[in-house]
Amino acid sequence: MHRISRRAFLKTASASAAGAALWNSAPRLMANPLGLPVGLQLYSVRDLLPKDYEGTLQQLGAMGYREVEAAGFFGHSSSEVKQAMVRVGLSCVSAHYPLKDLLPKVDEVIQFGKDLGLKYIVCASPWLKDPSSVKDAGSRAARDAMTLDDWRWNAEQFNRIGERVNAAGIGFAYHNHTAEFRAEKGVVFYDELLRATDPAKVTFEMDCGWVVVGGKNPADYLARYPTRFSMLHVKDFKMSGWTAGSEAPPSTEMGRGTIDYHPIFEAAKKAHIAHAFVEQEEFDMPAMEALKIDADYMRAFTI
Repeated sequence: MHRISRRAFLKTASASAAGAALWNSAPRLMANPLGLPVGLQLYSVRDLLPKDYEGTLQQLGAMGYREVEAAGFFGHSSSEVKQAMVRVGLSCVSAHYPLKDLLPKVDEVIQFGKDLGLKYIVCASPWLKDPSSVKDAGSRAARDAMTLDDWRWNAEQFNRIGERVNAAGIGFAYHNHTAEFRAEKGVVFYDELLRATDPAKVTFEMDCGWVVVGGKNPADYLARYPTRFSMLHVKDFKMSGWTAGSEAPPSTEMGRGTIDYHPIFEAAKKAHIAHAFVEQEEFDMPAMEALKIDADYMRAFTI
């Protein structure tokens, strides 16, 4: 019989125990509705990251978040971000950029994404075909006033950018707010984006909360276009007493608002969703307390 040394035995036993611990903890770190790692859009901690970048990430990892999506890097290089993520056990899957910032520096964004190991570069907001035609092109009012021609121009830009991003081995996606659900001559702008973008070049990240605030049904879109969506943003709002067309309803923790995620997750399970990110826009308690509630909600949610 081959004898194993005490040192080798202890090393093997330690590795086995570590593997077993990781295996046993895996379900706790997964979001039950979709069987995906619990993700967070880092816009939720935009006020904390500039003060303590790695410390904030470490707290999120301790809560059970395993994937994150960036909304700015606060002056950190790709290598600094990557090392910080590795140290705290997070994976930075994707990053948001507004189209007005993306257009003039696509190559720079692509290189940063490659160095960081991103799976997706996401356009977080559209831009006007002719920004000089309005007083404040970056305002919500300007976005709400965008025409069908503006949105078709955006679709053309997405196809062009998507081709370049894809060539670098990264996916390109578009993230919605509420202006996409307005219509002109019976054509809903979001539907036109889905029609006019090439599925081989452009995928979509559905922000479920903003779809609902925009007056549409996320489950309906997931059922109609099951192959066009790769990612979800999940958030909740207190919509009781809120009037459509006014300021956005108050943001709140998952499960404490009025959005029913049961039909949304049911539809998402039949679609091609690879990542789901919690996002909370506002807080009436310390942000980390709220985000812990959000993470616990996602892990405990069952369909």
